[in-house]
Amino acid sequence: MSDTFTPRPYQRDAITALRDGWSKGTNRLAVVLPTGAGKTVVFSHLAHQMLDSLGGRRALVIAHREELIEQAAAKLLAVDPMLRVGIVKARRDDHQDADVIVASVQTLAVPRRREAIRDVGLIIVDECHHAAARTYMEVLDHFGAWRGVPTAGFTATLTRTDGGLAEVWQDVVFRLDILDMISDGYLCDVRGKKVTVDTLDLNKVRTRGGDLVDGQLGTALEDSGALPAIAQAYTEHAADRPGVVFTPTVATAQAAAAELERVGITAAAVWGDMGRDERRTTLARYTAGDVQVLTNCMVLTEGFDAPHTSCAVIARPTKSPGLYVQMVGRALRPAPGKRDALLLDVLGASTRHKLASMVDLTSREISEHATSKSLREAAEDAAAAAERRQLAARVEVEEISLFGQSAIRWLRTAEGTWFIRITSAMVLFLVRDPGTRLYRMRRWTEANGVEPPRDDAARPLPDALAWLEQQARVLAPGAFVAKAARWRAAKPSPKQLGLCRRLGLTVPRGSSAGDVADLIDQDRVGQVLGPLILPAA
Repeated sequence: MSDTFTPRPYQRDAITALRDGWSKGTNRLAVVLPTGAGKTVVFSHLAHQMLDSLGGRRALVIAHREELIEQAAAKLLAVDPMLRVGIVKARRDDHQDADVIVASVQTLAVPRRREAIRDVGLIIVDECHHAAARTYMEVLDHFGAWRGVPTAGFTATLTRTDGGLAEVWQDVVFRLDILDMISDGYLCDVRGKKVTVDTLDLNKVRTRGGDLVDGQLGTALEDSGALPAIAQAYTEHAADRPGVVFTPTVATAQAAAAELERVGITAAAVWGDMGRDERRTTLARYTAGDVQVLTNCMVLTEGFDAPHTSCAVIARPTKSPGLYVQMVGRALRPAPGKRDALLLDVLGASTRHKLASMVDLTSREISEHATSKSLREAAEDAAAAAERRQLAARVEVEEISLFGQSAIRWLRTAEGTWFIRITSAMVLFLVRDPGTRLYRMRRWTEANGVEPPRDDAARPLPDALAWLEQQARVLAPGAFVAKAARWRAAKPSPKQLGLCRRLGLTVPRGSSAGDVADLIDQDRVGQVLGPLILPAA
């Protein structure tokens, strides 16, 4: 077996997850791997490993496009040249002596064709996000997917706008995020740019089956002048990159190729009903570098393998994250000399539709506004921000606990600064050193403003709190700074309540004199300290 098809660690993990799931009695299981993760390699190894345990029965691989069928058969033979691999599609019917049968779902939809295939003990569904379709359901039912036959589905995305996948797949036993693939070097990092066409009004494009209607979308793109804008954007941002352009209609694909040619970029269109030989020739020219850009009407979303592709133009705005992931995935495979992938998203000036975007490539939390960063950089920034929030939350809990246990009357401004008011003209407070969990004491006086003490050492919070409290006891009578002072339990005085009204402070029902004093101090001290210092947390 060549190193090329030796399973990677995550590929072995996916196979193990499937076999473990089947051993526990759940038979219809799915694996979600990003485009470029080698799902064909995974299910080829799976079939190879499972044959000995099938008791003489065969494995059946179901695909829905010619390219996928040929790829699957080739990978199966690369993994194990001794396997007998048969293909069933159209006029081909090579299943009699095959260990593994690779068949098109369209052919299996014909009852007599599927009934001729017997002794299937393992079912593998390529691009299994299609499996909710009635044709797939009938085929899977015929071969025993609902009667305990181990069934594995593979896809880059388990979303389908018309739903129903939960009826097919009982569980997703293995899922790999695209960022894991990027971090491990199995996929290229990706950067995104928006190509905004002010005259493109997507609000006029209707939705059907959960996504924008292709025909109306194609008309909107052509009528708005979006295609010249796409060609111009390509020359500005991707002039040296081989790329693919995804469009909603054949006419749009052909027009986009013509616009690219007009600005000096060699381009060619491919589409589903194109003659087989002509399409193969066009794809071969692209692979050889004779064509820089392929425009296509949704035929390169699955089964297209050209690692040198380093730009994907999404001129087919979509509400489906799954479709978006499939389109972008065509540009993410690594290749010699390839730095990264560039994503050009074609958008209108504004839209009521929630369109899929670069953030939908990963399940991790990243900012919608991280347009100047690559996906990996945006994810790293988001992870760092989350870590800072977690640290701030831990500090918050620690602070509240320590200050709450103190016998001193500690208060906090709206900006987060803990303080003790000593007199109307003096406040002691703590500030946290940026990026650390250490604190310094500061004093504010009406005469001198904010000033540090002679000993300006940064201290852990318990030490800083104890040291500042010691200073407070020296500077103020205990009855004033103590939380348990008797005066605090009395009713608020008319003078206190009048001051609150003038300051616009709401006094909660049942507040004591101490509560009202705290409200007033927090407002006054906050106004003084806010412009002078950074928040403590």
